[in-house]
Amino acid sequence: MFPPLRNVFNCGFMVVLLAAVIQASGQDTTGKAAADSVIFVDQKAITLKEVVVRSNMDVPSFIRRIQFDTSFYRAFKNLHELSYTALNDVTMLDKQGRPAAGLHSRTRQTFANGCRSMSVLEEKTEGDIRDRSGHWNYYTAEMYAGLFFTTGTVCGEDNSVRAEELSTRGKRGIEKHKEQLKMLFFNPGRKIPGIPFIGDKINIYDPPQSDLYDFEVDMTSYQGRNVYVFRVQARPGLARSQQNDVVINSVITYFDEHDMRIVARTYDLSYDAGVYDFNVHMEVEMFRVGDLLLPKLLRYNGNWKVALKKRERGIFTATIFDVGG
Repeated sequence: MFPPLRNVFNCGFMVVLLAAVIQASGQDTTGKAAADSVIFVDQKAITLKEVVVRSNMDVPSFIRRIQFDTSFYRAFKNLHELSYTALNDVTMLDKQGRPAAGLHSRTRQTFANGCRSMSVLEEKTEGDIRDRSGHWNYYTAEMYAGLFFTTGTVCGEDNSVRAEELSTRGKRGIEKHKEQLKMLFFNPGRKIPGIPFIGDKINIYDPPQSDLYDFEVDMTSYQGRNVYVFRVQARPGLARSQQNDVVINSVITYFDEHDMRIVARTYDLSYDAGVYDFNVHMEVEMFRVGDLLLPKLLRYNGNWKVALKKRERGIFTATIFDVGG
């Protein structure tokens, strides 16, 4: 992912979406009333917290909805069909955690007649975020720009949402890594081609990886609203050999209790493969404009290193607002 070993690793910037497993069948195995309960989904134990048990939630349908849900992917693609303003804040840190380089800007995307373009309204750069030719000196910044900035005018995009459209076939360099990022973001739990040493460790919903995780459904309050929570977390107390097989530490997804649309997600990933290592945390908040679901806020805090390239420690926040048709 990072020159000269770009095909070694793309997880240093990975935001990861996780979906649940399906074909749920089973029953309460605890025999306890008004207490935590367990059902089995594809032979995986799903813990239902007491408040979920009392809510009489249709858990099998909930799990099916998570697996086949495309609304999260659709929310990001909706941005290609709208005008909006974005605040972009990218900060690269030195060894002591002090700001070493940065980009702070306000951009406006305009969508008209099936085409989108972007203008820079304000911009401030710090340190060596770009070289004299305007190219990014940090791969984290380059990936951010590739995902959130539009160069020139883009027309005639196919913004449909199809599971099979995510593929690295025929893609190279930054375009390949952007696609790998999308695959991990929108189709988690599946093997991603081109990421050496990780292999099947990402396939957390299939044995033997699924045995390393706890799956839980709960209810809580999130920003003043009641939400369902689906947690996937590495089990505590794993043996060292098992810990070495964990890449995805946790993914937590929040759903509106009324229509089950996604409110927010958080991700934690870390791994040390020797030739590369990474530790990444990400948060995504959603909002609605009319009937459209859109990403509102995306926060990233990542630390990664690959052979022959200096370690990158980066923090960024993308904020979307002032959305128009």
